Amino acid sequence: MTECKSPTACSIVLRGASKDVLNEIERNLHDAMGVARNVMNNPKLVPGGGALEMQLACRLRELGDKVEGLHQWPYKALASAFEVIPRTLAANCGGDVVRMLTELRAKHAAKDPKDDAAMPGLMWGINGNTMKIEKMDEANIWDPCAVKI
Repeated sequence: MTECKSPTACSIVLRGASKDVLNEIERNLHDAMGVARNVMNNPKLVPGGGALEMQLACRLRELGDKVEGLHQWPYKALASAFEVIPRTLAANCGGDVVRMLTELRAKHAAKDPKDDAAMPGLMWGINGNTMKIEKMDEANIWDPCAVKI
């Protein structure tokens, strides 16, 4: 499939030990082809592991703190909604959800004292394989931008 000179069509034969296994393989293949399509249509990537969502949540909380009275609640509500993604990742990988979210929030809230516009925490996310907070660029964990849009 990757070395064909003029690809026009191909067939994929799936085999499995049982009907349930075969159905799971088919779902995984369908998901993988969807990811490939998304990356081909929009080849941009963003840090995975909930890094983008936590960055947005931290910045929205900062904006909410600058607003007076009841008008800050929409900012805080949206920030909480964005944190659902890293919270779910932490729970699904079996990590201590409260500890992981607190640590991740602290990494994203950190500011560069030299540059007020810098976002040093942007790359920090949850590596579901190691159950640790890691830099997503170093762990090579990315999400297609098309999915986030």
